[in-house]
Amino acid sequence: MQQPTRLKDPHTEERQLHWRLLAAYAGMLLLMLLLVARFVWLQVYQYDHFSTLAQNNSISLVPVQPNRGLILDRNGLALARNYASYTLELTPDKIPDLAATIKALGEIIPITPRDLKRFQKFQAESKDFEPVPLRLKMDDVEAARIAANIWRFPGVEVKARLYRDYPYKELTSHVLGYIGRIGTREQERMAADEKTANYRGATHIGKLGLEAVYENELHGQNGFEEMETDSSGRAVRSLRRTPPIHGNTLQLALDIHLQDVADKLFGNRRGALVAIDPQTGGVLALLSKPSFDPNLFIDGIDSQSWQSLNDDWQRPLINRTVRGVYPPGSTFKPFMSMAALVSGAIGPNDVRPAPGYFLLPGSVHQFRDSNPRGNGSVNLARAIAVSSDTFFYKLAWDMGIDRIHPLLAQFGLGSRTGIDLDGEAIGVLPSKEWKARRFAGPRFRDEHRRWLPADVVSIGIGQGFNAYTPVQMANATAIMANNGRVFHPHLVEKITDSRSGKQRAVEAQPVKQLPFKQEYFDYIKQGMQAVLRPGGTAWRLGQGLPYTMAGKTGTAQVVQIKQGAKYNASAIAEQHRDHSWFIAFAPVEKPRIAVAVIVENAGFGAASAAPIARSLFDYYLTGQIPADIRGKLETFSNTGQQDASAAH
Repeated sequence: MQQPTRLKDPHTEERQLHWRLLAAYAGMLLLMLLLVARFVWLQVYQYDHFSTLAQNNSISLVPVQPNRGLILDRNGLALARNYASYTLELTPDKIPDLAATIKALGEIIPITPRDLKRFQKFQAESKDFEPVPLRLKMDDVEAARIAANIWRFPGVEVKARLYRDYPYKELTSHVLGYIGRIGTREQERMAADEKTANYRGATHIGKLGLEAVYENELHGQNGFEEMETDSSGRAVRSLRRTPPIHGNTLQLALDIHLQDVADKLFGNRRGALVAIDPQTGGVLALLSKPSFDPNLFIDGIDSQSWQSLNDDWQRPLINRTVRGVYPPGSTFKPFMSMAALVSGAIGPNDVRPAPGYFLLPGSVHQFRDSNPRGNGSVNLARAIAVSSDTFFYKLAWDMGIDRIHPLLAQFGLGSRTGIDLDGEAIGVLPSKEWKARRFAGPRFRDEHRRWLPADVVSIGIGQGFNAYTPVQMANATAIMANNGRVFHPHLVEKITDSRSGKQRAVEAQPVKQLPFKQEYFDYIKQGMQAVLRPGGTAWRLGQGLPYTMAGKTGTAQVVQIKQGAKYNASAIAEQHRDHSWFIAFAPVEKPRIAVAVIVENAGFGAASAAPIARSLFDYYLTGQIPADIRGKLETFSNTGQQDASAAH
C-alpha cells in the first residue's frame, strides 16, 4: 500500500536555519572572545615576562677567556708562557657537507694528514655545536686567505687564540707538566666541582705537573661580553663587557740555570736528581732523565710520537723524582745511625767489630761486607765513613724492626712528602704491619706474611724491602742538614695575584721539629763529612773542596746475586745492574743546598752519582761551571724574563 506524501513546511525549515545560524555566530563570537582574552593575557598581563625573553633572545653572552698565568723560575725567567696565533675552527652542525668544506679549505691553505687526524680526534670528543679546530697556529698570510673566503663557508671561523709554550722543553717537563684539550673526564670533574661556567669557551686545562696542581691559580676567571645579535644569530654590536680575571703568576724556588747544569752533568744517563734548600724546603732543581718535550701534548700528540714515547724502555714519561721507588742502599745508613743513637742501641763512643761477614744467629747464612777483609773495629761515625755493611747488619739485628720503623718514619721515609706535584709514590718503610698487608691474600702462605728474623738484617743497609723516591731521600737529607727542622718540599715559592700584584708565600713555615738531641745531629754530620776525607768511600770527591760538605754514597742492588757469587756488571743486562746513589748537603755549618742523586744501573755511588753532586755544588755555591760541560750550557737571554703584566 503506497505511503502518503508529506508536504514540506517552509516556516519550520526557516526557523531551523535561523537557529543554526545563531549557534554558528555564537560559536564564532565565543572563539573571538577567547582569542581576544588570550591576546590581552599575553600582551598585557605577561608583557614583562615575554619582553624579557625577547630581549634575551637578541642578546648573547659570549665568554671572554682569561690569559693563563705564567710560571717563572726564581730569577724571573718564564718557564711557561703564552703567545697569540690564529686557529681555523669548524662547527660541524652548521656545515652541510663537512668533507667537501674541508677539501675546499685545503685548496686555500695547507691541511696535512696530521691536521685531519687531530680534527677527527677532537670532533669525537666534542659536541656537534662546539667549534673544533682544523688547523692550528696559522700565520698572518694563511689567516688572511681564509678571511677573504670566509663568506663561502658557513660554520667556518678564524679565531685568535692564546697558546701555551714551554721554552725549555725537556728541561722542565717533569716539573711543569703540560696543558691539553679538555676531555670528558675533565668535564665530569668540573661539573662535580661546579666549575663548568668558568670554563665556558675554554679548550685547555692543566693535565700534569704544576699546570694541573695549580690549575685553579693559573686558569683565572672568565669574563663575558653581551652581544646584540640579529635574527640569523650574527653579532650586531657589543653592549657591555665584563673583563676576565687573568690567571695568577707562579714563581718557583727552582733555578733554571742549576737545572740546566744538572741536566748536562747527567748527559744521556738515566736517573733523577732533587736539590732542596734546607732552610726553606724550596726545591732548587728537580730532574728526571730521560725526559720529553711537553709542547707535543698541548694540541694533541700525534700517534707516532706517542707510541715512540710510550714504547721506550727507558720510560721518559715517568717522573722518577716522585714516582720512581728504589732501594736506597748505603745512603740509608745515616738515618739508620740516628735511629740507633736515639733508641740507645749504640753510643757515640761505642766501638764494635766490622768483620768481612755477619753470621745470622742460629744460621749458617752469611751476610757479606763489600770489603771482604772487613773494616776491623769501628765506632758509628767511622762505620758511616767506610760504609761497613756488617756493622749495620748487626746494628739492625740488635735494634729490631719495631724500634727502627717509628724513628726512620720521622724523616718522612715511607710516606708522601707533600711536594706540590701529582702522583707522588708512598715508598716502603718496612714494618711487621706492612709485611702482613703486602702479602695478604690467598696467593701467599702464612710464612710470607710473618716477619722473619732475617728480614731486618738487610734493611739495616738500605736493601731488603726498603724502597723510596728520590724526593723522599732529598727531603730526609734536608731534614738531617737542618738539624731536624722539617719543611714540606715545594716547587712554588710565591703566587702573584694578577689583580692586585700582591704576592703570597707558599710553605714558608716549618712543619715540625724532630725531638732529637743536637749532639746526635752533629755526630752524624761528622760521619758524613768523613765520607769525603781520606779513608771515606768518596774521599777523591772531597779533594780541593772550597766549602764544607757532608755526604753518603750508596750502591743499590736491582737483582739479588747468589750467595758467594761475585758481582760482575759486564755480565749482567744493563737494566739489572746496581743503581748509583749519593746524598749530600753543604756548607755543613749552615746548609744552602741538600741533594739526592740516583743514576740508574751505573754501579758504585762514588763513581757516578757523587761526581754529579760535587759539580752541582761547585756551581751553586761558587759559580764555578764544571769544565766537562762548559760550553754545553744553555744561554738564557732576557727574552725569557716576562713578567705577568707584560704577558697579560
